[in-house]
Amino acid sequence: MSWPGLRVLVAGGGIGGLCLAQGLRAAGVSVRVFERDTSVAGRNQGYRLHISPEGERALRECLPERVVRLISGTANVRHGAGLSAYDEHLSPRWAPAFEDPRAADPQKIDSVDRVTLRHALLAGIEDVVQFGRTVVGHEVTPGGVTVRLADGATETGDVLVAADGAGSRIRERHPGLASHADLGIRTIFGRIPMTPRVQALVSPELRDRFSYVIGSDGHHLGLMPMVFREPPPVVAGRLWPGLAMAPAGDYYMCVFNLHADRLGTSDDELFRLSGTDLWRLVTDRTAGWHPGVREILGYADPAASFAVALRATDPVVPWDTGPVIPLGDAAHTMPPSGGVGANTALRDASALTTALAGVDRGERDLADAVADYQAAMVGYATDALQLSLRILRWSIPSPDEHPAAHPRR
Repeated sequence: MSWPGLRVLVAGGGIGGLCLAQGLRAAGVSVRVFERDTSVAGRNQGYRLHISPEGERALRECLPERVVRLISGTANVRHGAGLSAYDEHLSPRWAPAFEDPRAADPQKIDSVDRVTLRHALLAGIEDVVQFGRTVVGHEVTPGGVTVRLADGATETGDVLVAADGAGSRIRERHPGLASHADLGIRTIFGRIPMTPRVQALVSPELRDRFSYVIGSDGHHLGLMPMVFREPPPVVAGRLWPGLAMAPAGDYYMCVFNLHADRLGTSDDELFRLSGTDLWRLVTDRTAGWHPGVREILGYADPAASFAVALRATDPVVPWDTGPVIPLGDAAHTMPPSGGVGANTALRDASALTTALAGVDRGERDLADAVADYQAAMVGYATDALQLSLRILRWSIPSPDEHPAAHPRR
């Protein structure tokens, strides 16, 4: 198949890969995305995502205005501000402060539902995204890059973008890169529907803000409300008739963290647990916590619960300057504690769109453009990683430390 200009293949149709595809399409660059999930909501990856000012800027740089309006219309209604922290008895603790210049903007995009965002990012580029197609290998050739798919097919382009996550098959072909180090923390994600009953039970301290409950036993709970500005199907019906947007109700996202060496079970056993058993583990480990926390944990949806191991890529390093280019977790896995992982992938998408569009127009050499992109990426991704690790160390104390012993900056 002969394409005019630069031919870009993207392995991975997550947040970063889809944002890149939108940016490249808008710039007139030929792009095709191969995603292993069978649908846009194919697997649990967490729920509510924080969108930083930098992440929102990257979205707006890549996306058509119509898609931005879809995302803004379905974003979180921000009630409280900043971050609040408590011990397991809901006594206030010090928490870091974060300034957000968008605080007064009613249309800001500062939190979104992950699946709803993915639906929006797919809008208008459905023809270039192929679900259920996993990239399992690649080969750099004189004519570009040929990828091998799990179904046995091959595809060739000028550039391959590795946006296939922390377990990237493409990264495996670069053995000199730093590994994704195990941080010794296991996280159980959960979702609590925001029913009237739950709202009546939840403690006022936790009701309308991003809250951390940091136990003296080393366990940690993050609780984050997701209240849609409007139901996603309503927004889609008004802005993009015919676009499918999955119904979604308001909820609290829960993130329960505990130390792997205090888990009492192997990772294999943990990851085999059903959602019901995972949530039983959470309620058992919080048996002595404040009733205002424990009562709402009982309303979590077991089917929406899953466990992951927290990992980090440290240091973040550039790949070579050839036609295989990293984006997102393939290059810089980080724990969710800083709320900046997805934002860093969005920044990658914006920066790489600019670089590849310049190559497509004949303004730049590919190797130089890739080198400049990766130099910038290493800088801001390292900052994001270090922020995430600092917040992780503060919010999830080691088992032999009391939270009060942790430094306050």
